[in-house]
Amino acid sequence: MPAVLGLNFHHDTSACLVVDGRIYAAEEERWSGVKHNRTTRKGVLTSPTHALDWCLQAAGITADDIGHVWTPSMRPSPRHGSWASTEQAELAALLPGVLGQRLKLISHHTAHVLAGYLLSGEQHAAGLVIDAGGSALGTDIASGRERITGYDLRPDIIDRVHQVTPAITPGPSGPARTHPSLGHFYRNLALRVIPPGNEVEGSMMALAAFGDPDRHFKELRDLVHLGENGHVHIAAPWGSYDADTPLGIEGVYWTAESAGSKPLDARADLAAAAQRVFAEAVTHVARHLRRLTAARTLVFSGGCALNSHLNGTLAEESGFENLFVAPAPHDAGTAVGAALYAWNYVLGQPSLPTPHDADWGPLPGPLAAGALPGGYRTVHGLGERLIPAVAALLADHHVVGWVRGGMEFGPRALGHRSILAHPGRAATRTRLNALKQRADFRPLAPLALAEEADAWFLGDGDPFMNRVVRARHCKSDRMPAVVHHDGTARLQTVSRGHSGVRPLLEEFHRLTGVPVLLNTSLNFKGTPILRTAEQAAAAAVELGLDALAVEDTLILAPHVRMDAVLSALSGTDRT
Repeated sequence: MPAVLGLNFHHDTSACLVVDGRIYAAEEERWSGVKHNRTTRKGVLTSPTHALDWCLQAAGITADDIGHVWTPSMRPSPRHGSWASTEQAELAALLPGVLGQRLKLISHHTAHVLAGYLLSGEQHAAGLVIDAGGSALGTDIASGRERITGYDLRPDIIDRVHQVTPAITPGPSGPARTHPSLGHFYRNLALRVIPPGNEVEGSMMALAAFGDPDRHFKELRDLVHLGENGHVHIAAPWGSYDADTPLGIEGVYWTAESAGSKPLDARADLAAAAQRVFAEAVTHVARHLRRLTAARTLVFSGGCALNSHLNGTLAEESGFENLFVAPAPHDAGTAVGAALYAWNYVLGQPSLPTPHDADWGPLPGPLAAGALPGGYRTVHGLGERLIPAVAALLADHHVVGWVRGGMEFGPRALGHRSILAHPGRAATRTRLNALKQRADFRPLAPLALAEEADAWFLGDGDPFMNRVVRARHCKSDRMPAVVHHDGTARLQTVSRGHSGVRPLLEEFHRLTGVPVLLNTSLNFKGTPILRTAEQAAAAAVELGLDALAVEDTLILAPHVRMDAVLSALSGTDRT
């Protein structure tokens, strides 16, 4: 019974266990309730204690059964020759003895790219990782960090073929480094466009659809130099994290503190220019990798791969025939990449099949008696009758929480811890954005039957909701709740291999003729996706959802009439 473990101890703390070819994976934030599981002190490591415990229990093994333990390195400025032993000792101290003794380090970016490549089903692929910054492991300049890394990937080799390093120039006290982090570049602009208290990168990406990208394009493009062979140079300080330096454009100064005071249309114009410059730079690197590797497929990962508009651009303009974005491209996914490295390259086990879903986490558990306030009606033991009952509610434009099967791994709700709704009314998007305290300009995503998607959308979606496509104009008026201002949608395609929401989507299609549902995560503003049945029930009440399905139990809010579901409930046990 071969078993390997991957762990991430930094933000987005996570654990991934592979046993007999099956993935068990979870993020610590789902237990801590702190989004990204960020600590209050920079650089402090945290152990994925609850996530690891769950993985072991779910797989029915103990730490003694695990053959290899790997983790991505993430130390930015180690002393020469000392980083490996220092970091490894610190990480090992966070683990039970047997696991700590086996702990080995892999570069942060390599873990990122393998979380995509080793699940892509491709034999040969180019790999691209772009984020704010990775580790010094694998870079040639010890005080540098991975920022933009390209790979040539094959079953027998992981070849790092492209690395963007700092520009080093004389400074008043020695060499001065200008860092080329496109992740920091995008975040620095987002901090100056989106007021505090919001998810700045995602909000800026959404706002960009409303702006004129030409208005500030030249000024922002002048900050990013694209050279030969995929080179990227970003003018200081914009390639390093900087929340303080004002950005001056046309005599107007943009700061993080003043973002909320700027007019929305002006912020949209700056957001649109930032998105275009960012996408142009990433596409520049991707085209270089296409020439360098001659691969047909690009595997993209790292925090910047969460930018679904960028991914849509890469699919169209990078020169690759195929784009595969890692199921969990953020830092939690490095635990998956580390575990798969041990599985494939250390143990020599065959590659796992390409997943249709990322339901690698815990089941929701039971719903405790008395968990709901008076007036709520609960229908137990529906079994197969739950599907037609919920589909009828959705067809009648009710908003339904949907909690079934293993919890998704990654930042997107993929039909296991979701809020679902009919996509046919724009007012539904407005209602849900208000319930979740999101800006009204932010879009909500569709999930669609994979075999029907081409009739409704132009371009390929993916099972993990990681890229945008264009909605077909002739269909847009039938799904205004999930089509953004620019005619795009972040599409999740649902194949027959998806157990969580596929049967419901099929029944909704049968009732309405629409093979699409609105899908957003079941959580509160600024909190992780909710894990348990009890958390889901409390959220359904506080958010004011019309209904909640938890496994084979249906909960109805007091204001919901039973007419739409009575036929489906016939003969069931009502309480």
